[in-house]
Amino acid sequence: MTAHIRVRDVVLDVPYFEQPARQAQNWFGTLVSAATAVPKRRFARLLDGISFDIEEGDRVVMLGRNGAGKTTMLRVLTGAFRPTSGHIDVAGSRQALLNLSLGFSQEATVHENIFLRATAMGIDASRIRGMVGEVLDFAELGEIENRRLKTLSAGQRMRLGFAISTVVQHDIMLLDEWFGAGDFGFVRKARERLVDRVSGSKIVVVASHNMELARRMCNRGIVLHQGRLEFVGPVSEAIKFYKGLVDKSKRLQALELEAAIADAADAVD
Repeated sequence: MTAHIRVRDVVLDVPYFEQPARQAQNWFGTLVSAATAVPKRRFARLLDGISFDIEEGDRVVMLGRNGAGKTTMLRVLTGAFRPTSGHIDVAGSRQALLNLSLGFSQEATVHENIFLRATAMGIDASRIRGMVGEVLDFAELGEIENRRLKTLSAGQRMRLGFAISTVVQHDIMLLDEWFGAGDFGFVRKARERLVDRVSGSKIVVVASHNMELARRMCNRGIVLHQGRLEFVGPVSEAIKFYKGLVDKSKRLQALELEAAIADAADAVD
């Protein structure tokens, strides 16, 4: 089966509640206002009319400043978020390294959490039983497999999540930054596993600010800005476009700061 990703006119609106502004004369009035004010439901548009295609063999870097919509787009591609409108067609099995604690229960044991997390990943129960030993060995947690997850350190939980997430080779890998997992002694092994899984994937999409990584690893780039698609094309051109976008934003911020200083000076005079 040929892997691909097709994104067509995707829009994502998410609800939020806004507390109406009120003026109170004293602390009691502030308390009453906070208790009785009815928040209004609003909608924020996180993605606005996104369309692109990713073909088998593509290694794609998703570029954009913080808040541009990169992680949100990755979550849409995983199926965690459903678009408000538009359509997504994904051919091939997919795995995302976005949240390594997804599907975990703090009250369950390490052994039980392997089943919980793997089930959340869509892996068949019969297959999970055969991979428990491999996960425990890679995560170096075999001696404490019957301890509750909440008794583990943050590094141990990270190792467990990474080991489960990467135990199976998938057609499509979705990464939010290129990262090491767990404590220092585990990082090298984790990176070797990650390189192996990326190499074996038919499609890789990574959200990153690392331009050198993008040049070495990727052949295509997608640039997002404020939830809108600004550029799709060869990675070198995408990086150039993104840098121009950042420079333009910095110039605008500098002009706004100069204007604010000038207004403040006029007010003093």
